[in-house]
Amino acid sequence: MGIKYSNNAYSNNAYSNNEQLNAPPKPPIIITPLVASDASTSSEILWYIARNIPEFRKWVIANPAADARLLEYISQQGGPDVRHSFEVLFDGYDSVS
Repeated sequence: MGIKYSNNAYSNNAYSNNEQLNAPPKPPIIITPLVASDASTSSEILWYIARNIPEFRKWVIANPAADARLLEYISQQGGPDVRHSFEVLFDGYDSVS
């Protein structure tokens, strides 16, 4: 399952900065759970996923490149399996210490 986006949001310079932040990433990216959890995925794309694709937030939590600010945003927004994903993450930290 992937979500494909067009480049229309980038073709109009009339967008404000805030609207550009919420615009989909430039193609040819297809957002999948693998993209959301891949450490090489850019911060821009991770934030797009967190803001716009609630069902993939759990995969961003698993991404080692997700910073504290992004994780805080996701925790406040919630979404499918977000709470459980944080529990798994925190249990992993507890087992290391």
